[in-house]
Amino acid sequence: MHQRQSYAHLISSFIAAVADALAIFFGLQFALWLRFSGPFSTVDLTKGIPTPDHLFDLKLLAVVVFVLVFRQLGLYQRPHRGRLEDKIPRILRANLIAFVLYLAAEAALRMDPEFSRLALGLGVVTVPALVLLERWIIFRIELHRARHAEVVNHVLIIGTDPTALRLKKAVEGDPFLRSRVAGFLKIEEGEPWPEAIPDALRLGHAPEIETVLEAHDIDHIVLSDIGFEREQLLSLVLLCEQRYLQFYLVPDLFRVLTSDVEMQQIAGIPVMGMGQWPLDKIGARILKRGFDVGFSFFALLLTGPVLLLAALLIKLTSPGPVFFLQERCGEKGRCFNIFKLRTMRVDAEETGPGWTTPDDPRRTRVGIFLRKWNIDELPQFANVLLGHMSVVGPRPERPVYVEQFKDEIERYMRRHVYKPGITGWAQVHGLRGDTSIAERITYDLFYLEHWSLGLDLKIIIKTLASRENAY
Repeated sequence: MHQRQSYAHLISSFIAAVADALAIFFGLQFALWLRFSGPFSTVDLTKGIPTPDHLFDLKLLAVVVFVLVFRQLGLYQRPHRGRLEDKIPRILRANLIAFVLYLAAEAALRMDPEFSRLALGLGVVTVPALVLLERWIIFRIELHRARHAEVVNHVLIIGTDPTALRLKKAVEGDPFLRSRVAGFLKIEEGEPWPEAIPDALRLGHAPEIETVLEAHDIDHIVLSDIGFEREQLLSLVLLCEQRYLQFYLVPDLFRVLTSDVEMQQIAGIPVMGMGQWPLDKIGARILKRGFDVGFSFFALLLTGPVLLLAALLIKLTSPGPVFFLQERCGEKGRCFNIFKLRTMRVDAEETGPGWTTPDDPRRTRVGIFLRKWNIDELPQFANVLLGHMSVVGPRPERPVYVEQFKDEIERYMRRHVYKPGITGWAQVHGLRGDTSIAERITYDLFYLEHWSLGLDLKIIIKTLASRENAY
């Protein structure tokens, strides 16, 4: 929920900037030490070493450039929103931009001698490493304070649909919002209350809102389920203004579209439609494919010993092949065979296809471990190199389920517009296996409509810690 910035937020931003400045300064200092004094340095200390005063000026210039870039990219915005891992791609991008701008500033100011280029190359590693460490410490301190701070935002949600329930979970799940849902109002008096809403939060129905506001301390009102007439909606907005309440509205189109709406003109006639998706652009697809190939090649190279050990254990502990090939539906509905390490008995699907469930008896002993740690997915990097898949994207589904869901789930086939992925936005939120397909589609479409290389990196990082529903 929206919070007015306070002096505490201003002080927090200032402390973060100072901490960043120190991390950048000492990151560069460490890079200089590695270059000129470290155990592997081959520099002749009697020749061409800048004076300490000159090096200090160069580092000070770098700190100023870095902090300005960080500020421009919103890295000092307070109050906090979200988790630290959500900001890691932006922090790394800010560091790369700052290094480039520092070189430009150094050239424009004609700094002589220049900062050692090898030391700067080392700084590309040391500076982000120290910044991320410092950011983690600052974040943990601020998170601790937020968790123990008093609630300042009391939220009333009008609507009881699944979106309203997701709002409650999101609002109360972020400590930095310092918010609590005071209760819900039904749109219609006769509609049943969902079981997920406890009795204490069932405050009545929408026409009783003024009575509810008198009885409860409310700061924000969110209209989630659009069942209001135009006049009712205007009355609600005016009521919020009169009582100095913040009003929010979940658009009705949210249930159908999550992307931006784009205005176009055709022969002078205004036309509204869905905005262009990022991967509609050829440059974005080339960038994503280049990242996929490079990442998959090194992933297979680095995990080769793990794959060999897993293959040996599979062969020794259960009869049958090491690898499991299964037909999946890919880009534009084209089918391909996905590669996985076998984690189930050979006769696991004698009675037909089925979802994996907790404590599934079809899994082998080794398979339980492989699934828990996502090791069985590693051969899919070969699918990426072959062009069947991407590292990140919607999970590829079996054709039998595609035929079932395409008529049952709204916008289900939109997830097949681009290549499927080994991991994805839905998977890192625990939506895998026998979980809600409709909710999974919402996450898949959000990813496709908001794709960026930074989002891919964020999902990959979150995948390393994702264990929910990994059975």
